[in-house]
Amino acid sequence: MALTKLDNLYRAVILDHSAHPRHAGELEVGCVIDLNNPTCGDVIRLTVAFDGEKISDIAFSGHGCTISTASASMMSELVLGKTKAQALELAHVFSEMVTGKSDPAQENLGDAQFLAGVSKFPARVKCSTLPWNALKKALDQEKLTSEVANAH
Repeated sequence: MALTKLDNLYRAVILDHSAHPRHAGELEVGCVIDLNNPTCGDVIRLTVAFDGEKISDIAFSGHGCTISTASASMMSELVLGKTKAQALELAHVFSEMVTGKSDPAQENLGDAQFLAGVSKFPARVKCSTLPWNALKKALDQEKLTSEVANAH
């Protein structure tokens, strides 16, 4: 496939996730994380519900640029049903990818692989990682909540 056709495919997938975000909205229960990117104004509210070690439901709301919204949509699709450890590993692989580091595990990122080109635009890296950072915070918060519950 010619490079321009591949670039067009990448753009189409990113634009589709931005225009028709998967898992957009809010959950009535779950861990709620609010984050913003002060450099561009992106804001996300991520709600993650857990069933034991698995992510049983996920939703996001807020407002952001095309990259931020597409990344949140892709991330939400990817981590739903995954264990906390799997989701954390995917967040790590994604962060490595958008900062220009190569990792064979990138193939596990599904549509999120299409955001690899963000590494060429340092100002956009924060846009793409905002939802993933919210996910990491939700996983950290859930871990603390579980530890406190197990201590009692």
